[in-house]
Amino acid sequence: MTDTPRRNFLRNAGLLGAGAAVATLPNVLGAPAAEALGNHRPDPEDPRFTLVVMPDTQYLFDEDRGDAAPLDASLRYVLDEADDNVVFLAHLGDLTQNGRADEFARISRSFQALDRRRFPYSTLAGNHDIDGSKDDQRGPSPYLDAFGPQRQRNSPTFRGASKDGYNSYHVFRGGGREWLLLALDWRPSAGGLAWAKQVLAQHPTLPAILTIHELVWADDAGHAEFSTFGELVWKELVDGSDQIFLTLNGHYWPTGRVTRQNAAGHDVHVHIANYQDRYYGGSAMVRRYQFDLARGVIDVRTFSPWLAAQDHLSEMQQVEVERSGANDYFSVEIDFAERFKGFAPVPVPPARPAKQLLVPGTVAYWRFEGGQDGKPVPGDVVVRDQTGRGNDLTRVTAPGSGPDALKYASEFSPRQPSRASLRFDGGRDPSRGAYLRTVDAAPMNKLKFERGYTVEAFFRLPANFKDGHHGWCGLFARQGSGAAAGKTGDDPKESAATLSLSDSGELQWAVFPLNQDRISTNWGHELPVEKWWHVAVVNDGRRTVVYVDGCPVVRNPATPAVGLANPGGSWLVGASSYDGKVDRSFAGLLGDVRVVDRPLNPREFMLG
Repeated sequence: MTDTPRRNFLRNAGLLGAGAAVATLPNVLGAPAAEALGNHRPDPEDPRFTLVVMPDTQYLFDEDRGDAAPLDASLRYVLDEADDNVVFLAHLGDLTQNGRADEFARISRSFQALDRRRFPYSTLAGNHDIDGSKDDQRGPSPYLDAFGPQRQRNSPTFRGASKDGYNSYHVFRGGGREWLLLALDWRPSAGGLAWAKQVLAQHPTLPAILTIHELVWADDAGHAEFSTFGELVWKELVDGSDQIFLTLNGHYWPTGRVTRQNAAGHDVHVHIANYQDRYYGGSAMVRRYQFDLARGVIDVRTFSPWLAAQDHLSEMQQVEVERSGANDYFSVEIDFAERFKGFAPVPVPPARPAKQLLVPGTVAYWRFEGGQDGKPVPGDVVVRDQTGRGNDLTRVTAPGSGPDALKYASEFSPRQPSRASLRFDGGRDPSRGAYLRTVDAAPMNKLKFERGYTVEAFFRLPANFKDGHHGWCGLFARQGSGAAAGKTGDDPKESAATLSLSDSGELQWAVFPLNQDRISTNWGHELPVEKWWHVAVVNDGRRTVVYVDGCPVVRNPATPAVGLANPGGSWLVGASSYDGKVDRSFAGLLGDVRVVDRPLNPREFMLG
């Protein structure tokens, strides 16, 4: 039995040909077929990119024993797997078994495939590559002759090496930003560690990955522990260098990982990978560290491109083609912006002037600037409509609630035009809170929006939103009921229009349109708390669509819903209503709110 989809996937990426078999074991390096590989170039701006990690390959290069074919297949995967968007390869040391010149000549020839394409990679010396009894001041060696700084002179990412040549660093680009990778010797000396700290100091805003041959070892359960030398490296380099968020080492087996907090109180993800004890010297297995900056995760997968490309696999080879245990196939969740903000804060764009948001058809646009963070919104406040049309808002406080039920906040969505919000402290059982309502003379109180409409808002739910005390609170609603607008279907006591949130944080737009007696309802999906969201409700006179962060939700009614039934009365910001009375006040942060009397497309939304 073979893994046909995986084989075809990798074969199409330019790995071994359809006729390749395990028994043949061809050394294809330098053959015309290798030169005929595709011209894939990684996209350094794509938020999803891959760092490939290659641990100990020493048994493939052991005097006249071994075989270069597995390594060649892995290097071809790196060069030509377009779907994975590989931007860099890092070898973790022990390239060879005995550190002999002839062994290095063979593996050096394999790596020429990367050199020819100027594909960026790093190497470091493992204890089998040099005299393991000495540190990085050991002097000349076949490793340095083959993989020293002179080899990297044409690399697009190489930035420098220590004077001894055994420690180097690269700066590669992925996800639209630069990353620093340190490649340290088997035994960096005190001077070597000082050099590494100097490199970090010279690049103070770059997140850093440390690659080194020895740092941690793991027990059979995969729990990693620092070796004696690893503890020294942690103490002298990693602990005080907040830029280092990920470390990778080989040398020991089995594989494992641990998360350790540095002196700044931030997580450092510490991983060990080595497969030389597995079939065929590890079959040149690689670790694919796929960064997804949009999702805030690194997905890790371990597999052998060489085995995956074979036509016929034995039972043993089928087991070895991919490692799926918890320490070889896993995900690491990282809020990259939060983790890196201490040394590389994401710049917040300046506020956009209100007049830039007054697109044709804008009925009302409210921003909540001017107040001091944490101070109550005054009872006599007037929140001016930025259009100048007089659709101003005033504060209303629910009976039994105090001034703190509505406060100014300096927090804001980095995507919203203004740089402020309001903190609503609404709830039920008992009912409490405060909200804003349009003044009695507001022109929008009389509108029916017959040519369509768009309602937009930025909001953030608090950690306790789903505790049962906040469900069905409103972001934006009509105070008048469906019954007051002449509607008799469903529950006519419901608000003529309301944008609210369920107990689970699902958005709901429920409205009595002009052209039907029943309520038309859109449903969103459950939203995580403590995160800023943008919602847009768009009606084009034929259908209503709810967008979350510019993306349409699935449950949008097919029934045409024209305009909004008009029962008279004010609009509410931060509350819902029932039977003409304010029902439930919002709980959370509310940023800019805009109402337009025509449908907008997502490119016109307030999203920055």
